[in-house]
Amino acid sequence: MNVQPGNLLRLTAGMLTMLGVLAFAPLQDRQPKPLALPENVGGGSVYVVPIEGMIDKPLANYLDRAIGDAESERASLLLLHIDTFGGLVDAADQMRKAILNSKVFTVAFIDRNAASAGALISYAADRIVMAPGSSIGAATVVEGAGGEAAPDKYQSYMRGLMRATAEANGRDPAIAEAMVDEDIFVAGVSDSGKVLTLSAREALDLGVADALLNDTDAVISAFDLNGREVVRHRATTAEEILRFFANPVIQSILMLMMLGGLYFEMQSPGVGLPGLLAVTGALLFFAPSYLLGLVESWEIVLFFVGVVLIMVEIFILPGFGFAGIVGITLVIGALIAALIGNIGFQFPSGREISSAIATMAITLVLLVVLIFSLARYLPRSERFNHLVLAPDLSSAMGYTSADTFDELLGQFGTALTPLHPGGAAEFDGNRFDVITAGEYITTGSRVKVVRVRGGRIEVRRADFESLPSETSAS
Repeated sequence: MNVQPGNLLRLTAGMLTMLGVLAFAPLQDRQPKPLALPENVGGGSVYVVPIEGMIDKPLANYLDRAIGDAESERASLLLLHIDTFGGLVDAADQMRKAILNSKVFTVAFIDRNAASAGALISYAADRIVMAPGSSIGAATVVEGAGGEAAPDKYQSYMRGLMRATAEANGRDPAIAEAMVDEDIFVAGVSDSGKVLTLSAREALDLGVADALLNDTDAVISAFDLNGREVVRHRATTAEEILRFFANPVIQSILMLMMLGGLYFEMQSPGVGLPGLLAVTGALLFFAPSYLLGLVESWEIVLFFVGVVLIMVEIFILPGFGFAGIVGITLVIGALIAALIGNIGFQFPSGREISSAIATMAITLVLLVVLIFSLARYLPRSERFNHLVLAPDLSSAMGYTSADTFDELLGQFGTALTPLHPGGAAEFDGNRFDVITAGEYITTGSRVKVVRVRGGRIEVRRADFESLPSETSAS
């Protein structure tokens, strides 16, 4: 077939054009969006809201309040100042939904880090602006103190959240999913086997970030809002205190205070320092979590019913029976339930339940270590002895724990009962409980006191021993 040179040139040009369109189409979809406000945006203040530290339930509740304040004031812009390494998935999902549903235009300014749950929150904003040197990504779900990757069903859930959030704001869902799953390969973006984390420049080039700016003031200027009032929104003191006590590490310490104080108070009944520590730990554990909606009323009731049953077992029904077992079960069960963000009797995924059980198990191990350590070292401490009014009450100072019978040592008497090895004997017309070294002595046999230890009188057969001279003379 003969092809004219002119036709060949046009055909080649057309193919190159088509290949160029196909090659650059994905890049066009990833272009950053302009920093401009919608026409219907409010004319109010600019709200700057910090999203810093661990992503947890108290922070999610604070964000709900901040968005509500911004909406009620008809704010023109909600600027989220983000610097976090992540946190709890359920709290991040609550924040994601709040941002997506916000009536105020939202911008996520990533100051340094938007890792894990922070990446999900950032993706929910209408625009993403990053500071030079910041990063976003690494949104793999982990569990436990060691940071091991959670099972695939949790990764799948997180992938779905990232994908849906990216699609909601017109961002590439494949890049968002690659931040969760190391097996997702995006040509020219991520390698299989590595969870995706983007630098600020990479995020800008891929259309994840819409601009690189130094600080929040630069963001406000970029949106041409220099004349607007800037409200630096802050958590209240009460919210900061509640968030502090809702921290998982602090909660473990408070549980140690409760359980340890309860144990030591039972060893020395009365209203003392251990009891005060237990009550304080219970108040600081349950009250903040209840105010934050993290603990249900029935969990608090369950805990105190368990404590009451333990007290009944110790003081009214001595032993270790039904009341004690049920009481311990209720106490531990209530604490585990308090660590889970349940609503009523509806509990979340098994991952959160297993995490709460693991936290409780670690706390109980620490409690055992604490009990053995204090039981071993505190009695030797002079300061502790002064604190509990327990000075050295040694026998050298004239103190004894019971009546002593040192005056009987060497005396002869008569066995009033068979001694096998314990029984009774008479010395100088007085009856005493005695014990032998293991030999059997019949009733009426002559015995001699050979050792006295406090209230323990040890005797042996003395049928063939002579009485002391002073005894025979009498």
